[in-house]
Formats: sequence, C-alpha cells, structure tokens
Amino acid sequence: MKDLGSAKKILGMEIYRDRSKRKFFLSQKSYIEKILVRFGMSNAKPLNTPYVVGKLTISSAPQTEAEKSYMSTVPYASAVGSLMYVMVCTRPDIAHAVSVVSRFLAQPGNEH
Repeated sequence: MKDLGSAKKILGMEIYRDRSKRKFFLSQKSYIEKILVRFGMSNAKPLNTPYVVGKLTISSAPQTEAEKSYMSTVPYASAVGSLMYVMVCTRPDIAHAVSVVSRFLAQPGNEH
C-alpha cells in the first residue's frame, strides 16, 4: 500500500479542498469541455439559463425522410446521456433542461 496524498480526481471529477475554510468542491470542468469538443459545440455561447421555456416542442421533430436520415446520424442520445452524468454528479441546476431534451430521444429534431 502506498500513500498518494490527498485525492485530486475521481470518476472524472476534480476535487478541491480549502481546509482553512472547511470547504470541499467537486468540479467536472474538464469533462464538460471534452463533451463540448466531442459533439462539436466548443464554440457555443454560455448562458445563465440553460433552457428557454416553450422553445422545444414535438413539432420540431423531423418531418421529411431527408431530415429523419440526417438526424439518425446525430449522436443525440449520447449527448443527452453525457449531460445526465454531469447533472447527477455536480450540476443539478441543469436538471430541468436535461429532462426536457430527454423527452425527444425517440425523434430528435435539428432544434433539439
């Protein structure tokens, strides 16, 4: 057995401790950055509110065969799953937005 000192990272989460203030922080910043690069959204604008109420609807589902075939190549379920992992571990503030986009897993559209 070997003492490696204080933990710095576990399950993709960085661990920050401030012993003087008795504070403990978990961060998934590097994981989130990897997700953004993986799904081609590294240049996306950050927003304070991750979801605009009423913007996504079932009418945004693909209507034509061309739209359906294009959306079948988009890794939508994988992106939603990655967001769910972030939501459960460190970002409960995005729970509503993740809930809304997960409703469209069966037929995601371009807006979704």
